[in-house]
Amino acid sequence: MNLQASYEQIPLKEYAERAYLDYSMYVVLDRALPFIGDGLKPVQRRIVYSMSELGLDAGAKPKKSARTVGDVIGKFHPHGDSACYEAMVLMAQPFSYRYTLIDGQGNFGSQDDPKSFAAMRYTESRLTPIAGLLLDELGMGTVDFTPNFDGTLKEPIWLPARVPHVLLNGSTGIAVGMATDIPPHNLREVASACIHLLDEPEASVAELCRHVKGPDFPTRAEIITPKRDLHALYATGNGSVRCRAVYKHENGNVVITALPYQVSGEKIIAQIAEQMRAKKLPMLEDVRDESDHENPVRLVLIPRSNRVDLDEMMQHLNATTDLERSYRVNLNLIGLDGKPQVKNLKQILVEWLAFRTDTVTRRLEHRLEKVERRLHLLEGLRIAFLNLDEVIRIVRTEDEPKPVLIKRFQLSEDQADYILETRLRQLARLEEMKLNAERDMLEEERARIAVMLKSPAKLKLLIKDELSADAEKHGDKRRAPIVEREVAQALDESALVASEPITVVLSEKGWVRAAKGHDVDAAALGYRDGDAFRDAAKGKTTQNVAFIDSSGRSYSTPAHTLPSARGNGEPLTGRFTPAPGAHFEAMAIADPANKLVLATDFGYGFVTTFEALLANKKAGKQLINVDDNAHVLAPAYLNDPARDRLVVATNAGHLLMFSVAELPELDNGGKGNKLIEIPRTKLVEGERTVGIAVVAESRGEVTLWAGARKLILTWADLVEYNGNRAQRGGKLPRGFRHVDRIETTA
Repeated sequence: MNLQASYEQIPLKEYAERAYLDYSMYVVLDRALPFIGDGLKPVQRRIVYSMSELGLDAGAKPKKSARTVGDVIGKFHPHGDSACYEAMVLMAQPFSYRYTLIDGQGNFGSQDDPKSFAAMRYTESRLTPIAGLLLDELGMGTVDFTPNFDGTLKEPIWLPARVPHVLLNGSTGIAVGMATDIPPHNLREVASACIHLLDEPEASVAELCRHVKGPDFPTRAEIITPKRDLHALYATGNGSVRCRAVYKHENGNVVITALPYQVSGEKIIAQIAEQMRAKKLPMLEDVRDESDHENPVRLVLIPRSNRVDLDEMMQHLNATTDLERSYRVNLNLIGLDGKPQVKNLKQILVEWLAFRTDTVTRRLEHRLEKVERRLHLLEGLRIAFLNLDEVIRIVRTEDEPKPVLIKRFQLSEDQADYILETRLRQLARLEEMKLNAERDMLEEERARIAVMLKSPAKLKLLIKDELSADAEKHGDKRRAPIVEREVAQALDESALVASEPITVVLSEKGWVRAAKGHDVDAAALGYRDGDAFRDAAKGKTTQNVAFIDSSGRSYSTPAHTLPSARGNGEPLTGRFTPAPGAHFEAMAIADPANKLVLATDFGYGFVTTFEALLANKKAGKQLINVDDNAHVLAPAYLNDPARDRLVVATNAGHLLMFSVAELPELDNGGKGNKLIEIPRTKLVEGERTVGIAVVAESRGEVTLWAGARKLILTWADLVEYNGNRAQRGGKLPRGFRHVDRIETTA
């Protein structure tokens, strides 16, 4: 035996290319993309056909789904039963298919979890009435049949769809190198567009869009895509559609009654709950799922108070959850030429109408053939009736009556067979009348069909009438309203935070926390071993907090993100990366436009805005040029920079008040100007500025602390220390020559 002749030798590169190309063509044509004629993929077509062969039409008693799946994979689709059953379930889910093809009894999944369906041994199914639009003309010579995978049976290449099913339920699929995403549409709208195209073959896509207004998803969520974008989508075959949930106000709450396509209420609740846990939804108190059989979607959002703007809250949720969702549209399908192509709306409808015209023509030709055959047989019966005695004699006396009848009466073989199979009682007088009536009716039908086949106008009218009748019988109103709206925008993070008073507390070792309210004794809070109170600042949760380290670098963070004062807080080194060896010495909290005075204990300072202290980077930014051995003082806030006075005190008992207007305003930071004169020898000896305070002109008041003793200076007292910037200032009374700190009296 010559083994060389039993196989072919080809290069590996060529073999790999051929094998992958074959696989690609199989996936594209026989798995992933729908055919324009019936809008079905092979597995869907085989499921529907198998159910029709099992007699599971809309009026039949349903059978176990396992029986159907067994027939499908055993006769036509040699693949896994689970994948086949999942495809079958999808066609039975009213939230997945706009017009379900299968009527499922049992657990076929829910919108919250479409894949929670029961096993096929527990469920039963049958076809829906609208599935008849795919099957009614199957036995009328309208389709070609091909052998199944093992050649023992025949299956239809496609189904003779009476409506453009490819648009009605849409399709999704990923092939090799291409994909399809066809959204569902409304039957009446699509049928109306087809009828318009039959009347006006030159109609543009824009004209067809007057009928097909947009996709029509099974759920009742709004389509908010602008009309111009929808028209562009149908003109090119590519684009996207955006859907938004529908809600209403009810007793101060928000009730969501419709969700976008393929979005579950369970997922929405999980997304909202995650934001609530992250404290990103301060306006929302709770969310409840009150969905039931009567209300498939009913999600109740309970605001924190009646002051919450519900529409603004929903705008934010639309932007941050799947309450608003965009769907890709790619009208890619297999055309009548058997090739995949992205088509626009007009191309799809033109090709489908060509398919429908061919189907109706084949149906009429098939019917005409049957009518003519029946008339041919009736003519044979008429001849037999007119010569009944002779026919009976031939049948009784001849051994082979068939050839004798054919020769004697000029009959065809079919007519002779039909006469011999006819019972004598059918040739009675009454039967003759029935035969004549049937012949007249069939001749009229033959003439009518012949006229239709010869007249494109009458054929077109028939198609239009059938489309209108099917759309009226099986169609319904649009479910997804088209409402042009702006795309939802999420609120700024600051807008999501409730404005509440807080006191930020900083410890000596750089641990920070935030206590609710302003009536907080920060020094009395508990601190970690070896740690103690350093500074406190009052502000709001909507503001930022800025921290300044000993190197003069500034760092900032939103106040609402700080840990609660119920614990010890957290180290700032976890949020920021200070300079090596630096430690945090001061902090401030204010609105960005607020102005304040920054200073060091060497007696230098400047005016700046709080915005200059903000730094998005973990490493912060350099703000104050600090001399060696100098320290940053707590900032002093300004109310009216043009009239405010700055009071500066040293630990040697010197006090100076001067106008803030004498200080420079440095938004980019720096060292600033001298606030109070401290001779170099005194600096060496340890005299330092202990603090600064801002007072209002003519009504200011400060408090000085020297150990446990305090001294309150009113405006009348402060006038004695009034001077110009950089002066030495006046001496404080005996007993306050060693001041610890100074603060503005509230």
